Amino acid sequence: MSGHSKWATIKHAKGAADAKRGKIFTKLIKEISIAARMGGGSLDANPKLRTAVLKARGANMPKDNIDRAIKKGTGELEGVNYEELVYEAYAPGGVAVFIEVLTDNKNRAAADIRNILTKGGGQLATSGSVSRLFKRQGLITLDGEKYTEDAVMEAALEGGAEDVSASDGIIEVTSAPEDFEPVMNALQAKEFETMSAEISMVAETDVTLDNEATAKILRLIERLEENDDVQNVYTNISIPEGYTGE
Repeated sequence: MSGHSKWATIKHAKGAADAKRGKIFTKLIKEISIAARMGGGSLDANPKLRTAVLKARGANMPKDNIDRAIKKGTGELEGVNYEELVYEAYAPGGVAVFIEVLTDNKNRAAADIRNILTKGGGQLATSGSVSRLFKRQGLITLDGEKYTEDAVMEAALEGGAEDVSASDGIIEVTSAPEDFEPVMNALQAKEFETMSAEISMVAETDVTLDNEATAKILRLIERLEENDDVQNVYTNISIPEGYTGE
């Protein structure tokens, strides 16, 4: 399992915790709403909306919340118009950080992100300098204490998954972006409950630092993720073996 993947599974395991569930749902509602606004409320005719809804189902969002988010996007219910933005940055130690934003105030979002990066010793990068270090990949996580790796692998491979691996009590399923939907459907057909599901940005190469530097960068990433305008944060940091978070 790559360093990025291990970071991703740690992040998603934390993200699945009930303490953060409300914030995760808020971000997912925004993502569903903008997908519906841009491409309509039909799941069959709007691939971006289908992906957003699968991501919400992966986080176990109730169907009523999903339906309301779609109606806000199509205008059937009153909602907010959001803009999609991307920020590329470098954290200390040359760690790449790719930030996806959905905001109703891009000036506020830009100021907040610059402020968080500066306080954490990071800086914005030129467009394309960070994104070229990542590739899109389907990423689904499940509870390794609830399911066996073999059982998940059988269902996931039937759906077209590229790989299934287990680490730190989490089973991770990866796929090509175009296979994300059939893999997710295959898992749900066998009644597997997922912890998270998304088309993620996966680093082609990892950067490994010592424990102290790693902790500083993970705190920076966490502060970015806590910002209400930030949807997703991806990084190429590799978690050192035996890292405890201290």
